[in-house]
Formats: sequence, C-alpha cells, structure tokens
Amino acid sequence: MTTTEIAITTAGPQPTPTADPLPRRFADFATLAEALDYAAQTARGLNFHDARGTLQRAYPFAELRDDARLAALRLIAAGIAPGDRVALVAETSAEFAALFFGTVLAGAWPVPLPLPTSFGGRDSYIDQLRVQLASCDPKMLIYPAELTQMAGAAAEASGVEGVDWTEFATRPAPAADLPALASDDVCYLQYSSGSTRFPHGVAVTHRALLSNLAAHAHGMQIAATDRCISWLPWYHDMGLVGCFLSPVANQVSTDYLKTEDFARRPLSWLDLISRNAGTSLSYSPTFGYDICARRISSQTKASDRFDLSRWRVAGNGADMIRPDVMQAFVDAFADAGFQATAFLPSYGLAEATLAVSLMPVGEGIRVELVEETELSGGERGGADRPQRYRAIVNCGKPVRDMEIQVREEDGTPLPDGAIGKVWCRGPSVMVGYFRDPDATAACMDGDWLDTGDMGYMSDGYIFIVGRAKDMIIINGRNHWPQDIEWAVEQLPGFKAGDIAAFAITTPGGEETPAVLVQCRSSDEAERRRLRDDIRDRVRSVTGMNCVVELIPPRTLPRTSSGKLSRAKARNLYLAGEIKPYDLAA
Repeated sequence: MTTTEIAITTAGPQPTPTADPLPRRFADFATLAEALDYAAQTARGLNFHDARGTLQRAYPFAELRDDARLAALRLIAAGIAPGDRVALVAETSAEFAALFFGTVLAGAWPVPLPLPTSFGGRDSYIDQLRVQLASCDPKMLIYPAELTQMAGAAAEASGVEGVDWTEFATRPAPAADLPALASDDVCYLQYSSGSTRFPHGVAVTHRALLSNLAAHAHGMQIAATDRCISWLPWYHDMGLVGCFLSPVANQVSTDYLKTEDFARRPLSWLDLISRNAGTSLSYSPTFGYDICARRISSQTKASDRFDLSRWRVAGNGADMIRPDVMQAFVDAFADAGFQATAFLPSYGLAEATLAVSLMPVGEGIRVELVEETELSGGERGGADRPQRYRAIVNCGKPVRDMEIQVREEDGTPLPDGAIGKVWCRGPSVMVGYFRDPDATAACMDGDWLDTGDMGYMSDGYIFIVGRAKDMIIINGRNHWPQDIEWAVEQLPGFKAGDIAAFAITTPGGEETPAVLVQCRSSDEAERRRLRDDIRDRVRSVTGMNCVVELIPPRTLPRTSSGKLSRAKARNLYLAGEIKPYDLAA
C-alpha cells in the first residue's frame, strides 16, 4: 500500500487511489463536461461508505463519465432539450452523480432538491417539493426508489413526470448527438435556502462554477497527497459545489458518508479521516465539530481511536463560526493529533456559487472582540450600561478573482474596521435568480452582489458579524422567517402580521430563532398552552427549537408602508422595549 491510499482492513471493493500520474489541473476548463472528461483520464473517483464507514461502492471518474453519457442519452430520448430543468432528489450516491452530470451533458439544468428530514413528516416534504417544482418548472423529477410514495406524489400534484432512478436506468439510451456546451450557458440551478414557501433558484453558469472551483483549489493549495472526506448534503451549496463538483473539476478522490448516517454516528466521519494515509481535506459547519466534541467521553482518549494528524484542511463555513466550539474540538482531539492550525474559516453563499473568502492555509482561527452594540449599527454603550463584547471570527481573504467591499446603507464604501453591508464582485457571482427579476434587482448593483450580510474589512481580511437580511441560519441550514411566521399563522386565533421571527445570539455565541407573537388572550393558562402549541408547530415545520415570546396586541413595529419590520422588532426586543408576558415555565 502506498502512503497516499486509504487503508483497507476488510475484503470488499477497493477505493479509488489518492495519487495519480496525470497532471492535476485546477478547474481550468471551459465547461463542467470538459472537467469530467479530463478527470476520467485518472484512476481517481468517488467512494461511498455506509454508516460505519465501510466502503460500499468505489466509483471512478471514468465510470461516472460513462454513466453520465448514458443518462444524457436517456434524457434526450425522453424529450429533454437544452435549457430544460430536470429536478433530482439529491441523495449522496453514484446514481445522483451520474444523473447530475447526465443532465449537464444533455444541455439541460439539473436542479438538486432536498431529501426528507427526520421532522415534519410526509405532507411537509411533499409540500416543500411542490413549491420548489413550481419554482424551477422542470420537465422531470427523478428520485430514489424508496421515496416513490412522497416524491411521486409531489410530481403528480405538480404535473411533472416523476420516475425513480432505478427504473430510469433501465430505459433505452439510443444514440444521439450531445449538444455543444459553452462557458456562459447555465450549468445548474441551486436553491439558496431550505425555504418551503419562498424559494430562490440561483442560476449558475459553467464559467461561474469553474472560476469558483479553481479559486477554491488554489486557496486550499490542493496537493498530490490530498483526499476529500465529506458528509455534507448535496442539495446545499457547500456539499454540492465544495465536496462533489470540486473533487471532479480538481481531480480529487473523495470519501462520502450520507448526511443521515453522520447524524446517527458522527464519529464515523473522524474514522474515515483517520484511515486516510494521505492528507485530508474536510469541511463542516460549526455544529458538525460541536457534535463530535460532545460525543467523545471525557473518560476516553481520542488517540485510542483516531489519528487526525494528517487532517490538513479542516474547513468551516455555512453558518456563524463559534470560536468556543472550535476550541472545544481542539481540546477533545488534540491528543489524536489534530492541529488547531488546520482550521480554515471561510465565507460564501450560493449566489456567489460558493466561496467568497478563505483563510490562508495554516493561519487557523483568529478572532477580534467587538462591542456588541456596534454589531447592529448602534452606538457604543454609555457609562450607564456595561459594555459586552463578542468574539468575531476572521473569515479570510477574498478568493482568487473575487472583490469584497463593505458599504453604508446608501452604498458608500466604508474604511477598514467600519461595520456595514458586505458586497462582492467576481466571475463566480450569479447571473440572477431564475425567473425572478425583482429579487435579482434587489440584490444586484451592476455586477456587485449584496450578500445580505454585515461585516467589516481589516488588512485585507473579512470579518462577518451577522446578517442584514432576515435569513435565519441554524446548523448550516437556511430558514426564511416567513416560513416560521406562516407556520404560526396556521394555528387558530393568529393571522398575518401577528408574528415576527428573527435570529438572536445566545451568550455563548450560538444562534437561535426567536418568535414574537401578539396574543389577545388574557388567561395565563391559555397563554402557556398557546406558547407550547407554537413551539410544537414551528418544530414540526422547520425542525428547530425556538424561543417563543407572547406579547400584547399592536406591539410589533411597522414600516411607513404598514409592513412588519423584523429588524426593528428584534432590536426593540433585545433592548427590552418589547416586554413579553411573564409566563411560568
């Protein structure tokens, strides 16, 4: 066994190798199809593991290319034309990989859609698929056979052809000419949030994708001994772009756990990293590191099970990075060889394809303390109130070919250290939201993208302090506050305008959703029942536990045009000017 191969201790399929003599190219291709053709010349590929980390299928890039071509021919035979959308339920599997690339080769746009979650149930999932199908208007929805009951129902209700991918793979693939692809053609459609009511499909071109993948590879300094290990879902931009498309375009063998398997056995992720005899590249939102640190018993030595000394890049992104969690991870796994300098904080969003900034390799996590009132644009605390500081993580420097600018609300650029709205510009910024020119115009100023986030620049580094927009991000998953408000509106006695949802930060730096609900009942027992019903309803729709506060009628602030102002409601609540009813636990 060479020093760059995954160690195999049991009989079974052999993984694709880490090393290969073909010269590595950093995504310098005109289209994703060209990238796949080049990767197919290597012996590298994708490797799918079960919940215990046992390899179930090795999938060389050459086999992926052959299967993708067959899938493209089947799609063309089904009447799929260039520019059509093909919705794909994004299970981490060889089948999805082949269908994604097959759709691209057919000139159509793959649209990755989420798997069902452990909460909400059948009806919630069908509703979510129906809304996203209505948004992307696909010719076909293809899904795993085990989801036929739910995905098939969503397809039927949407008037879309639904087929499971086992049956699709049996269809004939008559010879046909594959369409020529160009750099400025749309490559795929990415939904930027987990919204069930307000989806935004980001149209990503081949040029934008490959620019971002090249910047990602240069930023991480991908080396011959590197291997990627991932459990991230493929319907999220960090999983799809960073841990599926990037390994293809940059010719990196990758080992996968399914997201649901990671959730059940998170330490299997670290087992896979430990078994890599080369160097590891692996990404996670903060909560992934948190759950692993919590699973290690204080009585157990991590070194008895893990060897994390070759984990070269431990990427962190997709939500606010919490330095206390990162330190807890270092404390838990230092004796297994994990180096704090492996941490690589980053910042990105689907509207920029993925990466906007990366910390230079080896610099680890660096923080600055910022007075809390500054984070929301307020004045510093006066002598009559104590100052509270929050640790803000340095999210690195702009990736190659990307510019970042921090602006005032009126668009005036701000100097170093001044907090404002974060804008970015570069070749990987989206061309727009699919069929939504108003939403596109609202966040684009020429070729500059308003990220919706707040931050400041310092010596070329970007520090993200929070969001200017309403999006709530919990455990790397995006939630629109309108979804939470809508869920509460479905309960008897509430109506639109009674509810305001927003994110708050706990003293430990963790983000959690808060829901203010105007309540007309004067009976305390009834108020407690309503509070519990609201908590249960929000959890069933979003999977999140939230802070629920009942407040008097006509308390929520409005804009001059009469619309609910969530930002003002949040500020008034945090300042103590909105006073909830005092309910016993």
